[in-house]
This record gives sequence, C-alpha cells and structure tokens, in this order.
Amino acid sequence: MRIIISGGGTGGHIYPALAVLNKLKEQDPDVEILYVGGERGLEGKIVPDAGYKFASVEVQGFKRSLSADNFKTIYLFLKAVRAAQKIVREFKPDVVVGTGGYVSGPVVYAAQRLGVPTVIHEQNSVIGVTNKFLARKITKVGVAFAEALKAFKPGSAEVVGNPRAQEVVEAQGAFDWNGIGLDETQPTVLVFGGSQGALKLNRAMIDATESFSKKDYQVIFVTGGKRYDDVVNTMATEKISPAKNMAVVPYISNMPQLMPKVDLIVGRAGATSIAEQTALGKPMVLIPSPYVTNDHQTKNAQALVDAGAAALITEPNLTGRYLFDVVNNLMQDRNKRVTMAAAAKKIGVPDAADRFVELIKSVIKK
Repeated sequence: MRIIISGGGTGGHIYPALAVLNKLKEQDPDVEILYVGGERGLEGKIVPDAGYKFASVEVQGFKRSLSADNFKTIYLFLKAVRAAQKIVREFKPDVVVGTGGYVSGPVVYAAQRLGVPTVIHEQNSVIGVTNKFLARKITKVGVAFAEALKAFKPGSAEVVGNPRAQEVVEAQGAFDWNGIGLDETQPTVLVFGGSQGALKLNRAMIDATESFSKKDYQVIFVTGGKRYDDVVNTMATEKISPAKNMAVVPYISNMPQLMPKVDLIVGRAGATSIAEQTALGKPMVLIPSPYVTNDHQTKNAQALVDAGAAALITEPNLTGRYLFDVVNNLMQDRNKRVTMAAAAKKIGVPDAADRFVELIKSVIKK
C-alpha cells in the first residue's frame, strides 16, 4: 500500500496523523508513506524526526477579516495544488488522507482532481473550513465527535474517534513522581493549558495556590514552557510560595504515562486533549480557548458537558476563586467523579487509530 497523508500547522493535526502512520507501519511494515506538509509548519520538524519521508508545499491560511493577504492566499493555494498534483503523480498513492490544517486542502484537493481516493479526519465537533471545502468530493470521512456527522453527506462519514487517543491508552512505562516531588498514592489534579500554556488559566492558578495548599489532595500545575518563568517570577513578586502538595512545572514530557494516574484533569477543550481524556475515562474541568476559529473549543466542551463528562468554565468567568471552588467540589465528591469518568468513557474511543486505518483501507481500489 502507498499512502500520502497531509495535516499541519498545529499538533492537533500532526499527532493524529502520526498515530495513523504508526499504526499502518505496525500492521504492514512494507507500507510506503509520504507526509506532505507546509514549508513553515511544525510538521517540517516533527514528521522527519518521527522517521517519515516528508515533502512540503507553500501555503498560508485565510484572514477572517478583509485583507489583501487573502489574494496571496488564493494564489498560494492554486500554486500548492499544482505542486501537490506533481507529488501525487510521482508518488502514485493508493489513497490520500487529510487530518486538517490549511495545508491539507491543496493536497487532498489535488488528489480528488486526479481521481485518487481521499479520506479526511475531522477532530472537532464543528467542521473546519478546509474539511468543509474538501467534503464535496471526499470518498470517506472519519469524525471524532458524533455531532460532526451532520456536516457531511449521508453515508460518507462515520465516528472513529481521534487516532492520537489510542497511543495514550497504549502508552508504556512509569511516570517519575519523585521528579516532581509528589506522591503517587495521593489523589491528584492535573492542570495544563496546552504546550504553550494559557495566560488566564495560569493567573487563576497563581491566585488559587493558597487555597489548594490547605487541601488533602495534590496538584500538578503545568504552566507551558514559554510561560514558566513569568509564573515563577509573579509568584515570587507576590510572595506566593508553591505548597508542598503542588508541583509547578513548565511541561510534562511523558504526559501519556501521567494522565492515567490522575483523578481530575483541568485544561483547554482542544480536540486531541479531549480525545485522550475521554479514551482514558477521566473527569474534566474544561476551559475553552475563545481565540480559535468558530469558537470550536466551546462547542467541543459543551458536547462533553451535555454528556455529563465535564464541568465547564468560560474564560470570562475564570478566576482563582471560581476555579478552586469547581475543582475542590469535584475532588471532595468521589461519586461525582466516578459518574463523570463513566460518561467520558462512553464517549472515548480507545481503538481510534485502528478504526481510522480500517476506514482508510476500505476506500483503496482493489
């Protein structure tokens, strides 16, 4: 089998793609793979480092406001389609797969124009602009949220979950609790705002530190690498000392080993994070980022709230006191956490990579 896969811009598009490729390699070591990404995207480093052949096209996203840059975007899109058609003709894939991000648009569209079967994955509950464009001529679609099914033509889409979640569920190895100065046997809350951190969440955690210090559970506060120094300096300036039951760290390099061990997760409502947490069956406090396209994180979070798997705090309402109250109420109510965990587990798809790979294989012409 020969496959081209494209997705980029953020880890939310790249890591599900890599999970699919890893699963394909596991099932068929002889599979031929080419990853096509953007010239300046994160995928340009992440994908080759993962051991996969990489090619690039020049693209950029549309501005939501009227802008002369959008004329350049159209020009680059058409140029990228031509470049992608050349790549497709030379590689001769059996299928072309898109996992989102604007770079997948010209790549999958080029394959559609050449009559190659195409598959896309939609990670969010609300369909993105690129996938909406591609859906008109798509062969098959895999979605992570059932709410997204209605955006595609009947029979073309099915719920497969997010492939990244399976890698977390199947992660091997132990987490080093001594390295962060906490006790593996104690109930634990994990708070993180993504790889870059979330400014307002960090501020709320600083304000809630003293309240958390008086509790009989422990807290792992992940600031994000770029924001760690700011958090530490702010706490020093305001004479706030991290409590003995709190670890303040810039990042956790082996999050898949940690997440199964914690009792409550607090963070953003990105598609990949939600997929990981539901696959593990974790109760959540979700604080959607208001700075994403179509406010899709709020819609992602609301789907979990409606299912009884999460509590929701909107960013305008986020304060240290409110955050502490929501977290503390859940940590004091084990039955509530158990109920939320069960609801999350019903939504989660722990074999998502297997499901999406089977969907991909189903479109290949025999």
